[in-house]
Amino acid sequence: QVQLVESGGGLVQAGGSLRLSCAASGRTFSSYYMGWFRQAPGKEREFVAAVTGSGSSTYYADSVKGRFTISRDNAKNTVYLQMNSLKPEDTAVYYCAAPHLQFILPRLREAYDYWGQGTQVTVSS
Repeated sequence: QVQLVESGGGLVQAGGSLRLSCAASGRTFSSYYMGWFRQAPGKEREFVAAVTGSGSSTYYADSVKGRFTISRDNAKNTVYLQMNSLKPEDTAVYYCAAPHLQFILPRLREAYDYWGQGTQVTVSS
């Protein structure tokens, strides 16, 4: 059973930074993509970023490109989301996600089968 546990959310002023972490367990971590999604109140859960199993390729939503960086440490079974230049519109619950399959379309929410409990990120103006 794959388990994902996020940490690192909090309250930050606009322009500030936060780093989210997601610790994974239950299978060979390095063989699978990992993704980050977010959901703001009253909105659909949306793609934020994804990384391949090796970490060699990354994918970003246009809204966060140039500000957020996804990375992973396969020795620690952990994926990170470094968020810089935060804006109030980045306020949401952020979820770590992992797919059941090894080959996926990483921007699609439906490609992911395992989800963390979420961590709140609030950006004040």
